[in-house]
Amino acid sequence: MKRTAIVLSVIFGCLLVLLLSLLTGYFLVTKDVHLDGNKLTLDPSFVRIYDEKGERIETAKRKSVPIDSLPPYVPNAFVAVEDKRFYSHHGFDYKRILKAAMKNLASFSFREGASTISQQLVKNTHLSSEKTLRRKLKEYKLTRILEKRYSKEDILELYLNSIYFGHDAFGIGRASAFYFGKDAELLTPAEGAMLAALVRSPNRYSPFQDKDTCLSRRNFVLKLMKEQNFLTEEEYKNALQSPLPAAPAEESGASSYLSAVFEELSAIFPDAKTGDLGSLKVMTYLDSDLQRTLEESEKDCDTAMLVIDNDGCGLKAFYSSCGSLKRSPASTLKPLLVYAPAIEENFLSPATPLSDERVDIGGYCPDDAGGATGKYMSARYALSHSVNIPAVKVLNGFGCERASGYLEKMGIPIDKEDQTLALALGGMKEGVTLRALADGYSTLARGGMYAPAHAIKRIEDEKGNILYENPLKKRRVFSENTCFLVNDMLKTAAREGTAKRLSALSYPVCAKTGTAENEHGNTDAYTIAYTAEHTVAVWMGNRDRTPIQISGGGAPANAALDIFHTIYKERTPREFPKCESVERVEYDVQEYETAHKVVRADPLSPAACRQSELFKTDNLPKEQCTRYSSPSIETPRVFVRNGTVCIVLCQTYYYEYTVKRENRGTITTIYSGKYQNTICDSSVRPGESYTYFVTPSYRDRSGEPVELPI
Repeated sequence: MKRTAIVLSVIFGCLLVLLLSLLTGYFLVTKDVHLDGNKLTLDPSFVRIYDEKGERIETAKRKSVPIDSLPPYVPNAFVAVEDKRFYSHHGFDYKRILKAAMKNLASFSFREGASTISQQLVKNTHLSSEKTLRRKLKEYKLTRILEKRYSKEDILELYLNSIYFGHDAFGIGRASAFYFGKDAELLTPAEGAMLAALVRSPNRYSPFQDKDTCLSRRNFVLKLMKEQNFLTEEEYKNALQSPLPAAPAEESGASSYLSAVFEELSAIFPDAKTGDLGSLKVMTYLDSDLQRTLEESEKDCDTAMLVIDNDGCGLKAFYSSCGSLKRSPASTLKPLLVYAPAIEENFLSPATPLSDERVDIGGYCPDDAGGATGKYMSARYALSHSVNIPAVKVLNGFGCERASGYLEKMGIPIDKEDQTLALALGGMKEGVTLRALADGYSTLARGGMYAPAHAIKRIEDEKGNILYENPLKKRRVFSENTCFLVNDMLKTAAREGTAKRLSALSYPVCAKTGTAENEHGNTDAYTIAYTAEHTVAVWMGNRDRTPIQISGGGAPANAALDIFHTIYKERTPREFPKCESVERVEYDVQEYETAHKVVRADPLSPAACRQSELFKTDNLPKEQCTRYSSPSIETPRVFVRNGTVCIVLCQTYYYEYTVKRENRGTITTIYSGKYQNTICDSSVRPGESYTYFVTPSYRDRSGEPVELPI
């Protein structure tokens, strides 16, 4: 008994010492902690953003909304999903804390949180992002003070006006304007539930990032609201039918760039929620002068424009009147999906002749904008003039799944159902964003190395410690010689093809246009152009897909031209590097036009009979033309008309010909000279048999005589 008492005394003493230590630690850690009412009411600087020159960028101002002006179901949506016992506890939900602790122990993780709205408000406005016991002790003290000083309604109002909703939207007033284009006082139950759904992870649950995930989370919030009697059954059912916003209702000017910054920030810290980020200094690649050029350009429809620094993989400027919409890429997909992959695997070269004759491939019948010509053309011409039928035929021969793999490597995933021949012309169910397309083109500019453009260069905490730096991780998608050839083909597009408006520049650029349409007219118009240093991408259309009187080679090309003038107003861009594994080879024109083959030109051929093109050194033309070094002809046609023998020379124009006649052992030369279509011999006698021999020659080289039928 005595022994038991001693043991109990020791245990009690240890517990008492531990408790005293905790209390002492608590008072030491929190002795200087005070609740600052100004921080609760003023717009907190969670994130300070700077441009490339180190100048601070003004973020959108938070609009404070009184809680009594909101429909009751709006604040109730946040209570339902974030803190259902908010009105009954005194800052801490101990039942929820115990439940979360048990779940975390069972799963050996810390996935379950139990922060109340009061704790979140304190954390958002007063504490850094460090996850330590010291911060939890400070949070505990501040929460207790908050609950004593402020009513539940005040706390909830302060919370709603300080919380982060993603896309540079701080506070429910700003969020309501950004997502729905209305004052918060006019929010519907479905809209209030969607905003409450964003709180856990604004980036993950954004309707503009993942519509399905957002919808599921919103409906979950609505279900909780119904279960907690914040909505009637009828209100709940009606709210479930409400659609999500398809694009930001309010986004203009620098907010486009800021939205990109905050999206990226959320991706860098994916588990961060509201104020978890703490006070951060974010250094960006933003060129403020260039940004103003994008914002001030004339726009008659929805527009998105951006500029990428190819070397640093930085987003220099970005403007969008409708967020990051996914749209049909139209013909801008051709270089990335069709021509670059086919050249990479030596399936074709810029000189490869392609047929522009109509075709039916399993019921798919592509056509050109101006109708099929039925002629052959080079791959260079087909790409630079954006001819549709040849692109579809190349994709059909190369393989859609195989080609789609290259897009996957450039961050453009293609659904299985989209892997059809229509993909060559941008036919997709959802489409792609302009940024994704621009990243693909900057891969070509970078010699085949893919790296998505980042808005954020570096992130520091309040003490100056670097928390993140753009890693500039690049991966090879295409070889350098493939990119050199595609770049050269796209220089042709900017010089004399669909993007020829850019030929006004004093330096060469690579460019591709694209125009998507439906039965009512054009819906999307693109110009994407680049130098070795910068990629410029322009899209024009309407978010509701109403028709536009614009094509890719028109207004978007003019906008790109203005942007290049701004970028290079005091200099010209550096040239693309030379490529040793690319060689210029001359090929024979006659073989190209008649047999549709790429055959090396005869070294002795006249200049007019050969053209040159660039080839990869591992995919040079193998066959050599000998038409001039070893003259040869097919057997000419011979016939008799009105007592005259006629010999038709459907042969090479540059040859000279000698025609001899043999009769009764006598050989007579009847013609020697330049090419004539028909050579006639009227000095023949009826009843006699004659044999003719035609010998071609070029310069000092003679071919074998060709004997004609008697």
